[in-house]
Amino acid sequence: MLLMIINGLFQVYTLLIVIFVLMSWFPGAYETKLGEILAKVCRPYLSLFDFVPPFFGISFAPLIAIIVLEFVQSGLIYLLAMLGLGGL
Repeated sequence: MLLMIINGLFQVYTLLIVIFVLMSWFPGAYETKLGEILAKVCRPYLSLFDFVPPFFGISFAPLIAIIVLEFVQSGLIYLLAMLGLGGL
């Protein structure tokens, strides 16, 4: 049960990051209420990856952020499973 909840939270956060990044394709999307909420939720984590330089004008920092998030998710689920806390 606990593993399912943690897995679901990571999936939702990943989806929020994808939505936030896709909003950059639409002018003024970050100024909407949804854009402001997603910025408060996603920008602190995404700002950790600002060191990644853009390649031909395309930033791959969000992709790297999602990959790191997947590694953290897998590690946390594995750790909880090893400790026997996954079924709680």
